[in-house]
Amino acid sequence: MNQPVTNDMRKNVLNYCKLLVWGLVMLVSSCTSYKTVPYMLNSGEVNLDSSAVLFEARIMPKDELTINVNYPEDAEAAMPFNLTVAPPYNNSSGRMLLTSQPTLQTFLVTNEGTIQYPVLGKLKVGGLTVNEVEDLIASKIEGTYLKQRPVVTVRLSNYKISVLGEVNSPGTYTVPSEKVTIYEALSLAKDMTIWGRRDNVKLIREDSTGKKSIHELNLNDADIINSPYFYLQQNDVLYVTPNRTKAKNSDIGTSTSYWVSSISILVSIASLVTNILRN
Repeated sequence: MNQPVTNDMRKNVLNYCKLLVWGLVMLVSSCTSYKTVPYMLNSGEVNLDSSAVLFEARIMPKDELTINVNYPEDAEAAMPFNLTVAPPYNNSSGRMLLTSQPTLQTFLVTNEGTIQYPVLGKLKVGGLTVNEVEDLIASKIEGTYLKQRPVVTVRLSNYKISVLGEVNSPGTYTVPSEKVTIYEALSLAKDMTIWGRRDNVKLIREDSTGKKSIHELNLNDADIINSPYFYLQQNDVLYVTPNRTKAKNSDIGTSTSYWVSSISILVSIASLVTNILRN
């Protein structure tokens, strides 16, 4: 004679099913090891003294420079050294009126590392820092064209980096300053996905001669801040490689099949429990 099913028995079976579901969820979520996710795991072990180096970007071929020469003693005397672009005109009223102030024209650095500068002619700027170019132009103007040293301001107007691979927003980003770290670049790309390998980020870099190099970086290691590649140069490319789980998913959809198998098991168990409770 079958024993009647009581409420306590039903509750025990329900709790057992909940425990089983929780175990399956934990099993699936444990596929990615915690140690591969956080950045700078050993931050307390890093010697920060060697990281006290101020980074200065060096000018490369195809860079675009904005150069402004200011001479407070005589503003008109500095005008020949400032190459400007006239803004568009508004002739809707029949008169030619400027709609805004002229803007400075950029100078494109050639493959030989030179620019053609007004009055001064061809200048070799490749490999120099922004401050060194400022000193170079000021020294050539002072004494020869102007009595006193002018104030020269040089800026890189196309400082770009690219972030690809397992990030949430891959793309090419223009940086407003000449100083950006690997982590700042990743923040522009809205950080890595959970499938990105923190211990194998590839940095692709091109030097002033056009030679390319690839460097593998481990962002799990806090000693990355002492690396010569911690600060990015213009036109650097960061590629975040996928981990094995993502690679498998992109091939045969392992993750989907994992969940399908789990659901199938749950359905089978539910059917078995239902049959037991009916008897």
